[in-house]
Amino acid sequence: MQDFLSFFTSMGFMNIDWRQAVMLIVSFFLLFLAIKKQYEPLLLLPIAFGMLLTNLPMAGMFHEELWAAFLDPASEAYHSYGAILKNAGLLDVLYIGVKAGVYPCLIFIGVGAMTDFGPLIANPKSFVLGAAAQLGIFITFLCANALGFTPAEAGSIGIIGGADGPTSIFLTSKLAPHLLGPIAIAAYSYMALVPVIQPPIMRALTTEKERRIKMKQLRTVSKTEKIVFPIIITTIVALILPDAAPLIGCLMLGNLMKECGVVDRLSKTAQNELMNIVVIFLGLSVGATATGATFLNIKTLMILAMGIIAFSLGTAGGVLLAKFMNLFSKEKINPLIGSAGVSAVPMAARVSQMEGAKADPSNFLLMHAMGPNVAGVIGSAVAAGILLTMLG
Repeated sequence: MQDFLSFFTSMGFMNIDWRQAVMLIVSFFLLFLAIKKQYEPLLLLPIAFGMLLTNLPMAGMFHEELWAAFLDPASEAYHSYGAILKNAGLLDVLYIGVKAGVYPCLIFIGVGAMTDFGPLIANPKSFVLGAAAQLGIFITFLCANALGFTPAEAGSIGIIGGADGPTSIFLTSKLAPHLLGPIAIAAYSYMALVPVIQPPIMRALTTEKERRIKMKQLRTVSKTEKIVFPIIITTIVALILPDAAPLIGCLMLGNLMKECGVVDRLSKTAQNELMNIVVIFLGLSVGATATGATFLNIKTLMILAMGIIAFSLGTAGGVLLAKFMNLFSKEKINPLIGSAGVSAVPMAARVSQMEGAKADPSNFLLMHAMGPNVAGVIGSAVAAGILLTMLG
């Protein structure tokens, strides 16, 4: 009987609290969105399952107290991975890759190997549109700071406006790791909702005539240009902003492997096996940080609200700058492509194409929109480097 009682009291059902129960329901809902609605399923599914695992009582997979000691200068375990490993659960071990900034950089290698910078090289104006779309990051940073968040927390919230999940995770893990769960979920949720969030903003800021603007076909970019581009970008950005070097360097390494044509095996591995493995580890470990104690509070609601504001401002910034450029340009830019400056690749570019086609079915904006879209990937990484330099 004593053994039976001991077994019964050790069951998770007997030790669950209301916060864990709520978080389990949230994880079920996110799994529904990933599987049924297919909202960013490649990352939302492992994040949701990581959330499920970390909130199972008595499972012992993730220990918040260990990471709290890791971040506490007064603790003997301060910045000690050895102390983590000594008492770690499975998700604690996987989370080391997030905290050390390994997973986001590895994902950027895969992203680079899948990215064609040709439209950006063919139309350098796209750089400016990609930069304008980062406006939401810095405005939201100022707003969050004014609302009482610390500068480091405000910077982590602002980066949601870049619509770049790995960059959001990279910066937050450095500046405000206690906010990693809600920020990662907000970033990937809003990326999945690009077709819902962006069109109303695009239509509100443009006229029917502007949406019908046709742009001339982009020039053909040579192989040499595509090979030299990642080398030059890495060198320039790293010399100006060293804190952005890990993300930009890995992004451009992946792209160089794709474009040089002499390491096809490495390029295909980066695009497939490496990318898939890291996405699993990243999703599980990020989801593990979304415990009831850290997630169920007013700060989370504020982060979700400011995240969508940041994303909306980024969309608006690209559109408005394109309209401003048209005041001085002989060759008009369709302002719709400015919204693609947020780095949700290639979904944001597809939204620009769809909105342009609604105004004029013969208008083809996809390749023009891909320029600002891939510029946004570089822009969000640079913005993260700036925030890390200022606040890290």
